Amino acid sequence: MGSNSTRLATAIAAPAIVLAGCYIVPIAPDGTPMYPVPYAPPPQAGVAPPVVYGGPAPAVLQARLYPANDIAIQTGMITGTVTNMMTGKGRFQMDYKGELLSGEATRVSGDERRGVASAYGPRGTYMSCEYRMSSPYQGAGSCTMSTGAQYQVHLGS
Repeated sequence: MGSNSTRLATAIAAPAIVLAGCYIVPIAPDGTPMYPVPYAPPPQAGVAPPVVYGGPAPAVLQARLYPANDIAIQTGMITGTVTNMMTGKGRFQMDYKGELLSGEATRVSGDERRGVASAYGPRGTYMSCEYRMSSPYQGAGSCTMSTGAQYQVHLGS
C-alpha cells in the first residue's frame, strides 16, 4: 500500500475510532435527559409482556459551593461533582485548597428530597453538608468544612 493510501485509510478510520464511544442524548427544556421509550408490540392473549430490566442511569451533577462566611471568602467559590446513582445514594468529589475530598451523599429516610453528604481528604480535611433536591437533577443546601468555612451549595445545572 502506498503512502497516500495509508494516509487516506488513517484519515477515514481516525474519526470512527475517536467517536466510537460517543452518543447523543436529547435534553428536555428543564435539562433532564429524554430517554427513548423502547417499542413494545401490543399484548397478545396468552403471551406474557416482555420484562424490562434496569432503572434510570446515574447522573453526574455539578456542585458549586459559594462562600457563606469570612473563612470561606478566603478560598472563594469551589466546584465539584456529585454522581446521583438514582438509588438514594451518590458519590461526591471536590478539590479544596489542593486536597481532593471524596465521600458520599445519602437521602434521609422518610424524606426522599432531603439528604446529607460527607467528604474526607487525605490530609484530614472533612466536610459535612445538608441538602434538599427539587428534582433528581437539581438541589441546594449548605456545607461546613473542618476549617470552619461555610458554603451554600447548588447542585445541577
